[in-house]
Amino acid sequence: MDLQLTGKLALVTGSTAGIGLAIAIGLAKEGARVIVNGRTQARVDEARRAILAEHPVAKVETFAADLSYADAADEVTKQFPKLDILINNLGVYGVKPFEELTDKDWHEIIQTNFLSGARLSRFYLPRMKQAAWGRILFISSESAVNIPTEMIHYGVTKAMQVALARGLAETTVGTGVTVNSILAGPTRSEGVEGFLKLIEQSEGITVEAV
Repeated sequence: MDLQLTGKLALVTGSTAGIGLAIAIGLAKEGARVIVNGRTQARVDEARRAILAEHPVAKVETFAADLSYADAADEVTKQFPKLDILINNLGVYGVKPFEELTDKDWHEIIQTNFLSGARLSRFYLPRMKQAAWGRILFISSESAVNIPTEMIHYGVTKAMQVALARGLAETTVGTGVTVNSILAGPTRSEGVEGFLKLIEQSEGITVEAV
């Protein structure tokens, strides 16, 4: 299938593993020029090698920084002032009872799961409209609708993503730009594997993921 993405520049946040890496590989396969993002240069270099192993002629660039922080967002927009595709995939999660969630917990997860995408969209959306073409995707979760009682803070940030995407989409009518959110289900990614191991160690049980 030709999605007509040859030569398009795409930034996939949090793309050194799991869903983000899979998206980056898919975009590279379609001929897009992909910017791989992760917190360390070692991780983004590893992801770049993984993409090139599958698609040796892929055009892959790297940006190592934690995009949950505003200064990192400023840096990436200076380095790549124009994008065709923005995939807001960066996200974290963790199990914690609602009653034990501190303000710090809320600030950190909102900063990562919501504000990272909000900042980048705020910068790139007007430029996409000016170019009359662009795609913004928020990788949300089914938890945005079925809020998990053990991770209420996570579900709330995923609902925030859906609301933001819906609002931004209303501003793009007739522009050639689209904004959407994808509500992914349980995915056996590297992060989930590590998370399940921690649960098994602490609870002394075997956990199966789907």
